[in-house]
Amino acid sequence: MAHSHDHAHVHGADANRARLWVAIAIIGVFLVVQLVGAALSGSLALLADAGHMSSDLIGLVVALVAAMVAARPATDRQTYGYRRAEVLGALVNGVILVVVAVSVGVSAVARLMTGADGEAHEVAGGPMLVVAALGLAANVAAMLVLRGGAKDSINLRGAYLEVLGDLVGSVLVIVAAVVILTTGFDAADPIASIAIAALIVPRAVALLRDVVHVLFESAPADTDVAEIREHLLGAPGVVAVHDVHVWQITSGSPVFSAHVEVEPEVFASGRAGALLDELGGCLSAHFDVAHSTFQLEPAGRAQHEPQHP
Repeated sequence: MAHSHDHAHVHGADANRARLWVAIAIIGVFLVVQLVGAALSGSLALLADAGHMSSDLIGLVVALVAAMVAARPATDRQTYGYRRAEVLGALVNGVILVVVAVSVGVSAVARLMTGADGEAHEVAGGPMLVVAALGLAANVAAMLVLRGGAKDSINLRGAYLEVLGDLVGSVLVIVAAVVILTTGFDAADPIASIAIAALIVPRAVALLRDVVHVLFESAPADTDVAEIREHLLGAPGVVAVHDVHVWQITSGSPVFSAHVEVEPEVFASGRAGALLDELGGCLSAHFDVAHSTFQLEPAGRAQHEPQHP
């Protein structure tokens, strides 16, 4: 069971790296177009979207490097391999998102205050609209590429969220451009920039929260430790379960360990091996935990050990 899980993980990792390469190509090409468009139109919202897209590109490169490092095999020193590099890549992405949001917000407020003083900044709505529309198409393409791996990889999810935020940003820039073209209200440009910044922050916080959960070795959000304990206690010969730990090496890779007290007959009859197979199969089938470790102990052994959860 564990072998098939690892085999599937390898193929999934290869597919994720391919997705990242394609997304990098899409975002990288269009970033140049967007920077030129921002310079020609004088749009802060378009420049903010370009800044967000540059963070997308950096984040995608970080995610690709992390995925390549994570693919390295385990060693005697790195016994779980390098898969947690994906989590560190997601951490970098989250920090980049926060920095971009703050920078865009500050610049937009400054421009609004300048406009309030009578020094309006003229924005060319036509080029702004064209470039924003092209940016929307580029973001949709990148999202479609990344979507397949975003559910199972926290690293790819970070990259996907960045592109999603940029897609929403492109929509806001389009709206601002239409307002400027139809009404001449240039303040729509910095207002759209503030909206983009406000949309980035919640996604960044959610991503960083997931990273912290993994790094602090918290139980996965969808894992009910009490339910796992009940399943284990239902196995014939098991009388108690203690010292239970559930954590993740990276997203989608839960690890489980526990001390399991069993009846004397389990050892006497030589059923210990069969029981270990049964317990491991239970976790794999019902809770999608492919890596589990059990320490079988005689009943009452917990009284001689330090107190554990």
